[in-house]
Amino acid sequence: MGKILYFLCFIISVFPTDINENRRHVHVIRRGSKKSHTGHTVAKIWIEEKGEMKIEIDWSELSADENKSIIKIIEENYEAINERIDRLFKGKKVDILKITKKN
Repeated sequence: MGKILYFLCFIISVFPTDINENRRHVHVIRRGSKKSHTGHTVAKIWIEEKGEMKIEIDWSELSADENKSIIKIIEENYEAINERIDRLFKGKKVDILKITKKN
């Protein structure tokens, strides 16, 4: 699992097999969950379509407020997230963005 961003109690990440997907997306994992060490995804969010930013929730177990907060963070950090995904898919080391509060 390639961690990209920490936001409050969430980890935003990608999986190595995501490189084969036809549309870029991220997985949301709840930190502190008993299953977080195994990559228990609580949401999958598309972040682009045909190379353009298009953020849509594919599916989610989160509340409406949590979804809204995560989408806002993805929008605000879209370029940085994509740069980190590119680096991960090239096998390079990535520094994880850390966002500690809602804007």
